[in-house]
Amino acid sequence: MQWTNLEAARGWAAGQLAQTTEKPHLEAEILLGTLLDWNRARLLAHLDAPLPETIATTFRAWVLRRATGEPLPYITGRIEFYTLEFTVTPAVLIPRPETELLVEIALEHAGLAAPGAAPGAAPGAPPIIADVGTGSGCIAIALTSHLPQARCYAIDLSPAALEVARQNAARHGVLERLHFLEGDLLAPLPEPVDIVVSNPPYIAEDEWDSLPISVRQEPALALLAGSDGLDAVRRLLAQAPAKLKSGGMLLVEIGERQGADVLALARQAFTCAECRIRTDLAGKDRVLQIKCP
Repeated sequence: MQWTNLEAARGWAAGQLAQTTEKPHLEAEILLGTLLDWNRARLLAHLDAPLPETIATTFRAWVLRRATGEPLPYITGRIEFYTLEFTVTPAVLIPRPETELLVEIALEHAGLAAPGAAPGAAPGAPPIIADVGTGSGCIAIALTSHLPQARCYAIDLSPAALEVARQNAARHGVLERLHFLEGDLLAPLPEPVDIVVSNPPYIAEDEWDSLPISVRQEPALALLAGSDGLDAVRRLLAQAPAKLKSGGMLLVEIGERQGADVLALARQAFTCAECRIRTDLAGKDRVLQIKCP
């Protein structure tokens, strides 16, 4: 299929995607922009330009893939997280905007832990961070990019995910400060750390069939966590006290309806720590925060 110009191609794609996404025109523009290596502003300013035949063939194939429910980032192979662009593949969970709250709180803790410390500055000794279930490496890489003296352990059970994370770390120039560990939660961590961050699986198994088809194409290992969605959180909370330094912080992303249950579990595991739930921009419970004494 050949279109007279980019606008015609966008219109066709939007029609194909209307039943798949709430933003068919935007997603059509993302696919076009990726193939042309143009930003959206440039694309919208040149909708009357012709679409090269070689690109048109790939564009049509991409649109039809997206129409089946395949996640957009798996098709383009990239997504932005905390102002950085990351490579993503079906081996990793797709980074989401709400997960950026983990990064924001961790940076806040790292920058304000010492009296008079400047935002983003290392409090005394450079912080040591563990990112549990690193996936694409987006959290670990965002943190080490903003904390130049920090070093970080990036832990994942999946060798394929760790390879994606290594590629992203090299791309953003932090490979030498990231130590990649294959294993379950905090088990492979060789030393106590200042900050543990984690976006663990937190979806209940009986919710799987009700998830959007695009989500069900992401790794189940990174999504499902037992009958109530809290299996991984329970195990992480059991391991964490021995892996955090004095004054350390544990940050865990949770589901929006899990706040009360997770807070109760946290107070059982950390009897002397300050435990609270942080909400996201939509006012939904999103992060368990534990500050050790």
